[in-house]
Amino acid sequence: MMKQIQWFPGHMFKSIREIKEKISLMDIVMVLLDARLPLSSVNPELFKIVSHKPMMILFNKMDLADEPILNQWVKYYQDQGHATLKIDSQTGKNVGKIRELAQSVLHEKIEKRRSKGLKDRPIRTMIIGIPNVGKSTLINQLSKSSATKTGNIPGVTKAQQWIKLSDDFELLDTPGILWPKFEDEKVGYHLAITGAIKDKILPEDDVVHYALTFLKKYYPQRLLERYGIEGDLEFVEMLDTIGRLRGCLIKNAEIDYNRVYTIVLTDIRNKNLGGLSFDRLEDVSIRK
Repeated sequence: MMKQIQWFPGHMFKSIREIKEKISLMDIVMVLLDARLPLSSVNPELFKIVSHKPMMILFNKMDLADEPILNQWVKYYQDQGHATLKIDSQTGKNVGKIRELAQSVLHEKIEKRRSKGLKDRPIRTMIIGIPNVGKSTLINQLSKSSATKTGNIPGVTKAQQWIKLSDDFELLDTPGILWPKFEDEKVGYHLAITGAIKDKILPEDDVVHYALTFLKKYYPQRLLERYGIEGDLEFVEMLDTIGRLRGCLIKNAEIDYNRVYTIVLTDIRNKNLGGLSFDRLEDVSIRK
């Protein structure tokens, strides 16, 4: 059983305070999730802070996820009343649709301003998301790597920089935000498996044990195709099978388990086991 981890250093409190100060300036908020972890990659405290604003739920790394499971999550968030979009910030897939989606969500607000005779102004947005979810890459894609600073807007301190994405779309570049302490062991393992938290924060053998057990339950065919693992093998037997297949041997033909751990996590993160989804809809009731 994984020990509860306190993962909330001081700079995170500062970042959350800054988000609270800036949220009133936003027309809409982009919530960037890992498509493999549409629940575990949500920072619940931040979600509460921005919940009174229109949101776009962006499922990043869409091609790394199990598409049918991902589609279930897309519907789940749509049923909560949120606009959704599956994207890949690395390749730019669907990133070009974000501006159009924001305008669609804010259509009524924009028309209301126009009916009062007010001039159109750029849509103001921010991106929130956990580490390694692709926030910086997405900003670069949106700005085409030629972002221009638009200067300070009244009520915004000089340290807060607006990036002009287009004539009618501006992004407030905010500090990256991590998550509060996680008490649900699934969340910790899922974040560790996908690399959202640094390796070694959780014991690597525990993380790989969870990963292989999960794969054996939900993706047994992938284990068979990739590693030749079949049947109801125990954890060490699975490690031995992978180790022998990949030549992870040390003296006396013993298995180098540390190398096996690295192989398994690398294969998961590089889609060598196909698209994988670690969060399941049944987890929603567990997190409540």
